[in-house]
Amino acid sequence: MSKEVEIKVNRLTRVEGEGALYVKVSEEGVERVEVKIFEPTRFFEAFLRGRKWYEVPDITARVCGICPIAYIMSSSRALEKILGIKVPEEITILRKIIYLGEWIFSHVLHVVFMHAPDFLGLRSAFELVEREPEIFRLALRIKKFSNKVMEVIGGRGVHPVSFRVGGLYRIIRKEELTKLQRNINEIKMYAEKLLRWTLRLNIPNYGRDIEFISLRNGKEYPILEGRVVSNKGLNVSEDDFENYIDVEQTHYSNALRYRVKGRGPYVTGPIARFNNNYDLIRGEVRDIIEESGYKAPLRNMFQSIIARSAEIYHAVLEIDRLIQEYKEPSKPYIECSIKEGEAAAITEAPRGILYHRYRIDRYGKVVEANLITPTAQNLASMEEDLRHIGRELLTLEFNKAKSLAEQVIRNYDPCISCSVHSIVIVR
Repeated sequence: MSKEVEIKVNRLTRVEGEGALYVKVSEEGVERVEVKIFEPTRFFEAFLRGRKWYEVPDITARVCGICPIAYIMSSSRALEKILGIKVPEEITILRKIIYLGEWIFSHVLHVVFMHAPDFLGLRSAFELVEREPEIFRLALRIKKFSNKVMEVIGGRGVHPVSFRVGGLYRIIRKEELTKLQRNINEIKMYAEKLLRWTLRLNIPNYGRDIEFISLRNGKEYPILEGRVVSNKGLNVSEDDFENYIDVEQTHYSNALRYRVKGRGPYVTGPIARFNNNYDLIRGEVRDIIEESGYKAPLRNMFQSIIARSAEIYHAVLEIDRLIQEYKEPSKPYIECSIKEGEAAAITEAPRGILYHRYRIDRYGKVVEANLITPTAQNLASMEEDLRHIGRELLTLEFNKAKSLAEQVIRNYDPCISCSVHSIVIVR
């Protein structure tokens, strides 16, 4: 009688949102893999139709409570392209600072509270508090710093209210930003310690051939703009990106999935940014990583925790630099005249590239919208990882096999609620 394992997880834990998992493996191979997203669909594209152009950033920011800035920036940039708005460097610097603050906020939550327990044989972050109290405390201090960045520039820590198409509702004074630097050296030290600690974790080796997709502009580690590139030769503009991917739907999930045309699943997120822009990450970060025996490319999704920790340290260093460079703009935002048109924009959300495309009419109302979230783009790759480790699951005691399968999903830090805003009706 051949051996087989059937893993059912009705509620994925330590992820944002509600999802489930089913894997069936026998000695003949992987028979069935399903990452099930069963949250109700949210139809953001549908209720954006008919709304005024200036309402879009505040509406789309509500897609996600963890990374609202990403939605504000992708939507604002797309609309600014339609309306012919050129945002000055002073405003761009503020956008970068608050975006990096959001990276830190999201990454610290995932690395310490959701992901690290997997590598330490712990069931939850509560056990981590007892085992690694120093790491837990410094993580809270880094997170507190990121909250302060969001509050100072965004007006509040959750769903910031200061940004609009063309800039901000008020000028952010230099002295407001310099207050963030009062304990910046301490935060740098904490971020460095967290990275060094992450690099000492016992990380499984389940490497496979992966296509990593991110932005790249050749000037700096990507945040707000760049061309869409991959380690397998993709190099297209953000406006053309949708032409190079296929969208599909499964009967067991309320989230769409994406593949590179003619190739297959791909990965976006910190590990993709890290691999495609390793030469542009801060030298202090590279030095620590290479001292520990790692460097790009990381080809193992279990190593995504390294890329996230590297980005935390990079983001703290960059925030300090950008505050020093900041000069107050002469006015908070750029005025515009309404015109009809269509454009797309991509920015790098904490979990990967976030694509927004809008078409507006001559009255400035949204006629069509399409949002492609990082988690939706990563779903097919999650299932590919589960197929890759299928035979390994057969060799493990059941509870260990179940834990390993769940960790495969947590490697991606999925934001499930973000992924279910759209669905295609299959007839």
